Amino acid sequence: MSKQPRAVLWDMDGTVVDTEPYWMAAETRLVESFGGSWSHEDALQLVGSGLIDSAIILQNAGVKMEAEAIVSHLTDSVQESLRTDGVPFRPGARELLFELKAAGIPTALVTMSLRRMALSVVDLIDFPAFDLVVAGDDVDNPKPHPEPYLQAAALLDIDIADAIVIEDSPTGVRAGIASGAVTLGVPHIVSLDDLGAHALWPTLAGRSTADLIELLDSRNTTTGVTR
Repeated sequence: MSKQPRAVLWDMDGTVVDTEPYWMAAETRLVESFGGSWSHEDALQLVGSGLIDSAIILQNAGVKMEAEAIVSHLTDSVQESLRTDGVPFRPGARELLFELKAAGIPTALVTMSLRRMALSVVDLIDFPAFDLVVAGDDVDNPKPHPEPYLQAAALLDIDIADAIVIEDSPTGVRAGIASGAVTLGVPHIVSLDDLGAHALWPTLAGRSTADLIELLDSRNTTTGVTR
């Protein structure tokens, strides 16, 4: 008999909302303000990374600020973009979140953004989308370490093996797999091929709770990636 996931654990940037362009623009402005240059390829290496790790890369690109100050500056910039330009949901994400809540399946937002940033996004969703938030400043070890997802599972009092992680970045997929969760990759800006995700879906548009239940069932019956 099919069983529902005990929880669905969502990455934020690039998975629930398409804030990556906001981050990339903020990084570019910051690097250029110190006389450096920041290409799209440079920005791609930060996708899904912990903020302090990203700050160190920006320091190496010429940003003469403390790492914590870089994180705060970028967060402020992206929050301002959200306030002025709105929250750009990824296709199908809001609809699937709403369906999960209607089905009574717990959800958590697991992001390496600062908590204040994550809560500002949550507050702009027009229904109570998440049961809890685990943010970058809530953990000692950022993704790709499994700690963020393991912490979410512990707070929800569930076995991580009964949860589904939804991610858009290689760093996040590695974190989900390492945690022991069924890990679903929904690629956005960078490829997720050959990382070991239990499934790769090109989009969440048109996907339902039933699809997630089928994915959980298939973990023990299917070898390799399902599409």
